[in-house]
Amino acid sequence: MVLFRGLARALMSVMGRVYIWLDKRVKYTEEEVSEVLGLKIDEDLRTSSRYELCRLIEGEFKVAKDTFWNLHSTQKIRFAAQQIREMKKPTRAETARRKFEMGY
Repeated sequence: MVLFRGLARALMSVMGRVYIWLDKRVKYTEEEVSEVLGLKIDEDLRTSSRYELCRLIEGEFKVAKDTFWNLHSTQKIRFAAQQIREMKKPTRAETARRKFEMGY
């Protein structure tokens, strides 16, 4: 089982590098980059490379250079999902206001 996990991780790493190599060579259409799942994408983000987008995320979330870039795809999605949850948590003031309104 440990051998399989090691092999699977190595294969994921190789596949990730191949994906990046291919992604650098693909020309995306304006339709593909202008909107993602109904979200309009800013002009500067439309032309940013995969690496540049990862660097932007690292800067916004204050993580060390290349740490987000070096994550596997699923880890990046997991990080984003957790960040969304953290951003949606009510602040202490909101929690206190709700308690006050409810008579606690």
